[in-house]
Amino acid sequence: MNYLNPDLYNALAAQYVLGTLRGPARRRFSKLIMQNSEISEAVNRWELYLNSLGEQLPDVAPDANVWRKIEDRLGFSQIQKASPKIEATPEPTTKSSRVVPLPTKKPRLWQGLTALASAAAVVLAVLLVQMQPAPVSEVKQIAVINNQQTDLLWSIEITDQEIAVRATKALQAKADADYELWIVPEDGSAPVSIGLLPKAGASTLVKPVLFEQINIAALAVSLEPLGGSPNGSPTEVLFTGKLVIL
Repeated sequence: MNYLNPDLYNALAAQYVLGTLRGPARRRFSKLIMQNSEISEAVNRWELYLNSLGEQLPDVAPDANVWRKIEDRLGFSQIQKASPKIEATPEPTTKSSRVVPLPTKKPRLWQGLTALASAAAVVLAVLLVQMQPAPVSEVKQIAVINNQQTDLLWSIEITDQEIAVRATKALQAKADADYELWIVPEDGSAPVSIGLLPKAGASTLVKPVLFEQINIAALAVSLEPLGGSPNGSPTEVLFTGKLVIL
């Protein structure tokens, strides 16, 4: 495998930054980053690009009633309402007694703090469970679609069930046309449509059963009228990209 191929190391750099490049492949690529300046620069570009996407997300402040609702659901509000007032009952003393009687029950303050600590612990446990990352399907193949200037236009990740595609800022999409992704069979038979590519952002395409049944020479992108190819064949092929098996 020629890791100095720009299409390959760009695709691997994207996988590396996203965290979907795992195991021995990730360890090998980590060594290449240290050894090759072009690969290191590709990783830096992907980090900047993906970090900029995260910065575009707006901050969302939680509703002011969130904590109150959490207290209600955990029953903390009822504990506060039902907690009786505790007063110290002094024991009778004699003139000769110098012993100061102490309260026989916990003050209400400590009961409240104990309940609050318990509620906070439960809330923290719930949040930690909810923050666990959802299982991610393992990426088996990747492809990158570049233009003639080697600018990355689309990155493609392929799992067992789906094909995830993300358009980059370098794509200057036409408003009056669509871009369609095709399988190019190795045996020279007619290309097979996978679906329309996003003009911005990301989308997920259903992985055709044919994907596992034939040898694929490449993926191709064609320029089509809005809605896709009118006759089931590519109208104007613009770009192609090789599949890389991870």
